[in-house]
Amino acid sequence: MIVLYVFAGVLAVLLLLVGIAVLRTLCTPKKSSPWTPSSDAARERTYAELLAKMVQYETVSHKGQIQREKFLGFHRVLEELFPLVHRNLEKNEIDGSLLFHWKGKSGERPVVLMGHQDVVPAEGEWQHPPFSGDIEDGKVWGRGSADTKCSVMAFFEAVEELLAEGYVPEQDVYLSASNTEEIGGDGCPKLVRELENRGVKPFLVNDEGGSVVTEPMAGIKGNFAMIGVLEKGQGNLQIAARSGGGHSSYPPKNSPIVRLSKFICELDRHSPMRSRMNRQAEEMFEKMAPYGPFWMRLLFGNLWLFRPLLVALMPSISPQAAALLRTTVAPTMQTGSDGCNVLPQEATVTLNLRFIPHQDMEESVAAVRKIAEKYDLEVRVLDAYPSCEPVDSNSEAFRLIEEVVGEVFPGLPVIPYVMTGGTDARFYQRICPDCIRFSPVVYGPAQMKGMHGLNENLDTNSLPGAVDYYKTLIRKNR
Repeated sequence: MIVLYVFAGVLAVLLLLVGIAVLRTLCTPKKSSPWTPSSDAARERTYAELLAKMVQYETVSHKGQIQREKFLGFHRVLEELFPLVHRNLEKNEIDGSLLFHWKGKSGERPVVLMGHQDVVPAEGEWQHPPFSGDIEDGKVWGRGSADTKCSVMAFFEAVEELLAEGYVPEQDVYLSASNTEEIGGDGCPKLVRELENRGVKPFLVNDEGGSVVTEPMAGIKGNFAMIGVLEKGQGNLQIAARSGGGHSSYPPKNSPIVRLSKFICELDRHSPMRSRMNRQAEEMFEKMAPYGPFWMRLLFGNLWLFRPLLVALMPSISPQAAALLRTTVAPTMQTGSDGCNVLPQEATVTLNLRFIPHQDMEESVAAVRKIAEKYDLEVRVLDAYPSCEPVDSNSEAFRLIEEVVGEVFPGLPVIPYVMTGGTDARFYQRICPDCIRFSPVVYGPAQMKGMHGLNENLDTNSLPGAVDYYKTLIRKNR
C-alpha cells in the first residue's frame, strides 16, 4: 500500500510538472524567421564572376605535399581580381598560405577574417565540370564555390570596396587564408606563429563553420544564422589484429578480421561514449525551439524537465543529434590480406573520432582501447587533437557578430551552434578566445549535399550579403 501511495505521489508530481511545461509552451509566442536573400542582379553578377574565376583555378590539396607553386598561381588570380588589396595591404606568403595586414588607426582590437584556399578532390560525374565555375540557374558551380572560396572572395572584395572609398579602418584588419585546411596541414599554424612573433592578439577571429542555414532541423522553417561557438576535437585510430597468417582452406577461430568484426559490432551496438547536453547545445536548442512546431517548443523549450529524456532518445533518433551530444566513432578504412586465399598476418580498421568536451580526447581513446583489449587488438593513435574551448555567447565579440548579422540580414535569427566538423580556427585559439565560426552565405539542402560531394554550388544571391557582412564587421569594430 505504501508503495502504491509513493507511486501515485510521483505520478501526480510528474503530471503537475508536465502541465506546467505545457502551460509555459502555450504562453510562449511562436516565432518565425522572415529573412530571405534579396535580389541585386548587378552585384550578384559581379561577385559571381569573381568567385567563378577563383573556382576555375584548381587548388586541391594533398596530404604530405606543400604544392607552393600551385598556390602561387592562385595568388596571381587573386592579385588580378583584387588589385587595391594587393597595392595597399602588407602581404605575407608562407609556403603558399596568405596573411594580409590592413593597418588601422589602432591595433588594440585587431580582427582576423579567414577562410581557406584549398579544396578537396572532385571525383565522380558532375552536372557541371568541377572546375568550370559555370554561372547557371542562379548558382556558381564548382569545387570550392561553397567551401570556402565564397568567403575568401567576400572578405577580399569587402576590403577592395572599402579601399576604393578611401576608408581607413578604426582597428587593424588581417586577412588569413591557408592552403592546407582540407588536409589538416601546417599552413594555418604558420600564419598564427607569424602573428605571435609580431605580438598580435586578435579581438575576434571570424572563420568558416556555421553559416546561414535553411531549415537547420526537421520542423524548423526558414533561414537561421548558425554561429559556431564550439568545435569538437578529432582523432584517427588504427586498430590492428595480428596472427600467424596461413591458408584460407583451414581458417582458425578468431582470425584477425573476425576479431576486428566483433570489435566494430560491439562499438556500434554498445557505444562507450557518454551522452550529455552541454551548455552550448542547450542554448542552441532553447533559442531554436520557439521556431518549431508545438512538440518541439514543448520539449526543447523546457529542458529543465525534458533534458534527461532528450539525452536518452536523441542519439537513437538521428546521427546528427547523436553527434551534438557525444563523441562519435566512425570506421572509415580497412586493410587485410593481399590474396583471396590467404589469411592476413595483420588486418586493420581505421576509426575517425570526433571528441566532445565532457569525454575528450584521452578519455575517448581510452574507452576504445578498453574494448579493443577484449579482442586482443592493438590501438595506434595516428593523429588527434582535443575539442576547442567554447566561445562565450555573451562575450563582446559574439555580441558584435550578432549586431552585424542584425544590420546586414534584418530579421535573421542568431543561433549559437555546436560544430561537428573541423576548421583552421582551432589554431587561432591560443592567441584569441573568440574564434567564431560563421560564413555569411546561405547553405540550403543543395549546398549541404554538395559539400565535399558532387555538384558543389552556391546561390549567387548569397554573395552581396556576404560582402556587406564583412564590410559592416570592419566598420563596427571600433
